[in-house]
Amino acid sequence: QVQLVESGGGLVQAGGSLSLSCTASGSFFRVNAMGWYRQAPGKQRELVATITSDYSTNYADSVKGRFTISRDNAKNTVYLQMNSLKSEDTAVYYCNAQYIRPSIRVYWGQGTQVTVSS
Repeated sequence: QVQLVESGGGLVQAGGSLSLSCTASGSFFRVNAMGWYRQAPGKQRELVATITSDYSTNYADSVKGRFTISRDNAKNTVYLQMNSLKSEDTAVYYCNAQYIRPSIRVYWGQGTQVTVSS
């Protein structure tokens, strides 16, 4: 059974930095795309950034130039480096992993809280 374990959330002042990580385990097959999403109170979950197995990245406009997504395929781990944080970045951040074998399935982490104080 695939599990995603996230770490790295917390409280930071505006302008500060935080780093998140997420490790996928429990499958014989390699993870395809991985990503980070977030959900603020009263809002829908939204994409933050994604990265494919060949390191192609995609970012939400709101985080471009401030956040960097990366991954270590050998460790099935995805990272999110968040710089120049703003109060509007406050949300629960969820890790996402897509497998294409043995079938296409998407898994989610439990979420980690990121709070940016102004």
